[in-house]
Parts: sequence; structure tokens; C-alpha cells
Amino acid sequence: MKPKKTFSKKRTPPFMSYQASGVNRDLGDTFVSQISKWVKSTQNSKVVAGVGGFASLYQLNSTDLLAAATDGVGTKLKLAFELNEHKTIGEDLVAMCVNDLLCVGAQPLFFLDYLATGKLNPRQASDVVYGITQGCLKAQCALVGGETAEMPGFYAKGEYDCAGFAVGLVKKKAVLPRKTIKNNDVLISLPSSGFHSNGYSLLRALVQKKATQSNRKKLLKALLTPTEIYTQALGKILNQVSVKAAAHITGSGLLNLPRVGSKFHYEVQLPSFETLPWAMREIFHWDLVTGKELCQTFNMGMGMIIVVDPKKKDRVLKDLKRFYPNARVCGRVSSKVTPSEGSSKIKVHSDRWGSFELQ
Repeated sequence: MKPKKTFSKKRTPPFMSYQASGVNRDLGDTFVSQISKWVKSTQNSKVVAGVGGFASLYQLNSTDLLAAATDGVGTKLKLAFELNEHKTIGEDLVAMCVNDLLCVGAQPLFFLDYLATGKLNPRQASDVVYGITQGCLKAQCALVGGETAEMPGFYAKGEYDCAGFAVGLVKKKAVLPRKTIKNNDVLISLPSSGFHSNGYSLLRALVQKKATQSNRKKLLKALLTPTEIYTQALGKILNQVSVKAAAHITGSGLLNLPRVGSKFHYEVQLPSFETLPWAMREIFHWDLVTGKELCQTFNMGMGMIIVVDPKKKDRVLKDLKRFYPNARVCGRVSSKVTPSEGSSKIKVHSDRWGSFELQ
């Protein structure tokens, strides 16, 4: 008697997601929507742009606007605690704020920080502030003050949290995004230094699941690489009429693109896989997260994307390559959103994950 043939069903890999790691993007959006009415009730006629943009804008006089942004470093701090390395965290803190100022066309003026811990460790705190000063030097802004809070019993031993606040200046006529964005405008990306300071709840879950004892420390060190600061490269370029918008690719990944113009669809070509920072290649090789989830969580090697007039793209690209040889045309504004579509879509093309849409 011949044995019966058995067939096994094709198994789907146990993909992980940002939400499964504990971060609920939809809940965050709902929260912002809930508080927006209260926030707006505090504002006067001098508030030009408030909640929702990369940075807020406040009219200083008839020609100038102040831009303000605040941010933190997130659970990337957990890696600093594990490795007991704190000199780069402050640089992350500055970067996350000043890069947002650039997206409204503003040049950073000054920065303030807030550092809170259960019991002050002078050496640890000094390392954090040292990183902040290095970030401010790169961002070409002044560290003008801050606050250190010692809160016994509130934080775990050896742990702390920090927040940053940056203020910049922009001419009223130079505010981004411009209203001239149109179909077929070109997208140019500036390379990231790594994961920057976003998605670390998911990254830590991935490392916990897959990293080996032999490569864990090397990987964690690479994941502490500080966020790139784009002030020097973008400083003068943002004032050119040919540059229409800039998007800091932070939390929610490529979903940041519609923040520069929600009435348009976008098409993006991801960088070649082999050009990504080492830690990205290492973690993405594990194939524990879908390409779509990666693109709506991480920067995918593109820390900043600017929108440029197609006739001026070569000149802008030449200027950017002085600072970033890997700056590249990465896509285009593909079409307008129709009333029936409702919201922006981002068509993503990749040499590793194929093509798919984000919305």
C-alpha cells in the first residue's frame, strides 16, 4: 500500500509591526484631533501655522516669522542605557527639532533642553549636554538655556528622559511649503545616517527577537548613530524659488510626504538596498517586517525629501551633492487627489519589496 501524499500549507512569516510593539499611530492621530479645538482657542491672529505642520509659525513683524518645534528622542534612550553611552543622544535631540524647522524654510536661531532623571548622575548628564552642544554647532544655533529636574522615585535607576525646543526665523515670502507645488515636480532625497530617532520600539523588539549574542552589541552601537542634521546643506537652498517644500522623514516614515501637500499623490523609488546604512540592511535582511510597514515606520535611508521644480533639479542636486554625494532624485509629485479619492497616496517602488501603496 502506497503511503498517502501529504501537503503542507504555505506558511506566512510572523511579520511584526509598529503597533504590535506598542505604538498606535491611529490613536496618536485621534488624540491630536481631540485636542486641536482647545489648542486653537489659545491662539491669536499672529499664529500663522499651528498643530499639524512640521513646525509652528508666529508673526514677528510685517516681514518675519518665528518658527518653533519641539521633540524628544523616544525609546532610543533604552539603547543608551543598556550600552551606558550618552554622548550622542543630545545630538539626536537637536536634530529632531531643527530638521523640522528647515521644513518650513526657517534657519535655527536657538535651542533649549529639558533633562529629567530620578537621581542626577553628573557624568551621565554632562555627556547628554555635550551631545546637545555638538548638535547645536552642527545646526548653527545657540544653546541658550534648559532645565534639569531631579525626581526621586519617578524614573528607574540610571534612566532619564529629555526634550528639546528649537526656535528659528523665516521671511514671510520664503515660508515652505510653497503654493506652487504641481504635478511632475521632482522629489530629491538626502541620505539618512541610519534610523535616526524613530521606530525604536519596533527596532528593540526586532533586536530582542533576532539578534545573536555575537552581533547584538555591534548592532546596538550602530543603532545609536545620531540623527543627521541638514542645516548646512539646506541653509541657502531653501531660499531658492525652485525649492517648493521639504519633508523631514521621521515617525510614520514616508507618510510624512503628504504633510507638504495633501492635495497630491506621490511616487517614490527607494534607495538601492546595498546603499542603505549597515544596521538597516542587517535588520531588513531578517524579513520580520513587511516592506509596507517598514516604509510607514522608518526613513528607509532618506532622512529629508525636498520638492523641486523639474527645470531646476540639476542645479539643486549639484548644490546638495557638495554636502551629500548620495543625494538623488527619488520620485515625483504624480497627480492631484480627486474628490472621490479623498486623501494622498504614495506609490513606492523598491528593488527588494516590489511596488505597493501607502495611504
